[in-house]
Amino acid sequence: MGPTAVGKTKLSVELALDNEGEILSADSMQIYRGMDIGTAKANLEERCGIAHWGLDLVDPEHPYTVAEFQQYAKAVIEEIRNRNHFPIIVGGTGLYVKSLIDPLDFTPAGENSSYREQLYARGRSTSSTELHEELQKCDPLSAERIHPNDLKRIVRALEVFYETGTPMSDSYLPESQQSTVLQDFAMIGLTMSNRELLYEAINRRVDQMVDEGLIREVEQLWKKGLAKRATSMQAIGYKEITAFLQGEVTLAEAIAAVRQNSRRLAKRQLSWFRRDPRIHWIETDVHPWEKVVRISKSIMEGISAESLE
Repeated sequence: MGPTAVGKTKLSVELALDNEGEILSADSMQIYRGMDIGTAKANLEERCGIAHWGLDLVDPEHPYTVAEFQQYAKAVIEEIRNRNHFPIIVGGTGLYVKSLIDPLDFTPAGENSSYREQLYARGRSTSSTELHEELQKCDPLSAERIHPNDLKRIVRALEVFYETGTPMSDSYLPESQQSTVLQDFAMIGLTMSNRELLYEAINRRVDQMVDEGLIREVEQLWKKGLAKRATSMQAIGYKEITAFLQGEVTLAEAIAAVRQNSRRLAKRQLSWFRRDPRIHWIETDVHPWEKVVRISKSIMEGISAESLE
């Protein structure tokens, strides 16, 4: 795991080649068919014959939840292990990863679209902080987990309480019942100590995407009638190029926005993953690539990375 453009795909393939591995993508945008360039899916050449899962699962107009991913991933991991192969999960979507390694319960709860829209309207007219204070009163455990600025999750928690009369946190499994998809795993995080080098890598990737046909890819989706508000079209690269196609910005402005939003995504990814003390971090700009691979292999084998320093 780690931020975008840090080398996760390259490392995962090398590890898979040496360990009879198969790769499962934990990326919430690579699940969409026809969205290849902007989501940085590994092409056939980059996959080096390694089986890749979690790609092209649904059409872009189809909503897809983390609960669906959790169930899909569980079945895939079991299938890989039944072949005596090694499952390697790769991706930058923190919640997707968390759904496999921590006891998250995704039991469906009631919905009330009218009440939800009322909450959104209040949150936009005043602030999400006010709704967060309400959540603290009826569901303090959820309020503790949800950031005061995260309007979407605040609204969802309040909606569940409104519909069911019980806090959403009641669905959190007690320790005695906790189970995870993965019981035994090692977590490897790739990063760069020099943030500017990471940003340069991100900018180069964006330029490469444009050269490979990102604008044409977005245009094809747009011409198929895919609504701008669709979740898939909120992906970085797609929403900015759509704005260009609709005449809202120039191409140069759209590309600059893709670069900037990609850098912001990297910051969010790092903030999310940095909270997990189980991750073994490797700085790809400090170590030569051969050593990055060697340290990763040692982590997979249960050997402390520090012993190689």
